[in-house]
Amino acid sequence: MSKIRDLLESGVRGKIYSGAAYQIGTKDAVLENGCVGTLGEERAPVSLDALFDLASVTKPLVALAFMKQMEEGKVCLDDCAGRYMPEYRNSDKSNITMRQLLTHTSIIPGQVQLYRSCHNRQEILEAIRFLPPRAVEAQPVMYSSQGMILLGEILCRIEDMPLDQIMDKYVFQPLGMTETCYNPPQYLHARIASTEFCRWRGYRLLGEVHDENAFVMGGICGHAGLFSSVADMAKIGQMCLSGGFLPQPLMKLMTKNHTRGLNEARGLGWQCRDASGSPAGDLFSEVSYGHTGYTGTSIWIDPYYGIYAILLTNRVYYFREAMEFSHLRRCFHNLAVLGNVS
Repeated sequence: MSKIRDLLESGVRGKIYSGAAYQIGTKDAVLENGCVGTLGEERAPVSLDALFDLASVTKPLVALAFMKQMEEGKVCLDDCAGRYMPEYRNSDKSNITMRQLLTHTSIIPGQVQLYRSCHNRQEILEAIRFLPPRAVEAQPVMYSSQGMILLGEILCRIEDMPLDQIMDKYVFQPLGMTETCYNPPQYLHARIASTEFCRWRGYRLLGEVHDENAFVMGGICGHAGLFSSVADMAKIGQMCLSGGFLPQPLMKLMTKNHTRGLNEARGLGWQCRDASGSPAGDLFSEVSYGHTGYTGTSIWIDPYYGIYAILLTNRVYYFREAMEFSHLRRCFHNLAVLGNVS
């Protein structure tokens, strides 16, 4: 048994999640993959084609669609929200730039439970417009799903089509990601890992987005909602390492640290590697980047070592406060480097 598999099996035994799938690879080859546990209690074992709720790993994929729009000359980083959202003009959110939304440096505050007072997509967007601005001086970078909700809506305004169609057009079809989608259809549910018993909704979630704000928005938005498999996510890792999908200047722009010297390291839609406390563990290089998801998902890419690592779990299955997961994920990333970089 590999060290990684042994580590992930310990997570099943410790009820950190019911199941997990993983893959480590290069631009040319899969170095190691596997799966452990089950899709949920009294459900089938996890297989390599299992689908997981990506949660916030949705964000960098939506950012890729933004970069493709940028490649077509439709948008620039310093464009303001008011340019695309007429209803945001004459508000304190009008001058927020695309760069600020992608790097989490706008005045839009962090994790706000809008679903408690909003009932649909339009109400969420209106609520964001009226959110009290945060003090950027006190905390220059503040992770904001609300900011990515706004970015997703701006993509729709630019393209004049729904976000799921935009993602198909710009990301999934070009990369051959045939199983990545919002609101997976019923026939796929037998392969989808269950997440938590949602007290707010009153039932165990299966094939339905875990994030409550995303649920209110119909499951299709810029910050969460995508479901995917390790094989499909590997296509993102391979693309980032091999190039070709985005012109090199755009790829460099997207993945560099735009917030150097601030409280968090952020690319455009990507997390960069923080000096300490990074979910990438201790061994991924300083030029590595990736993203994590609240449900227990992550992708991390290292152009220096030439590897990517994908871990998909349902760490919210038993309870949300599975704090041991953060330690397990860092150990996973350490083992990914130690076992595959000479």
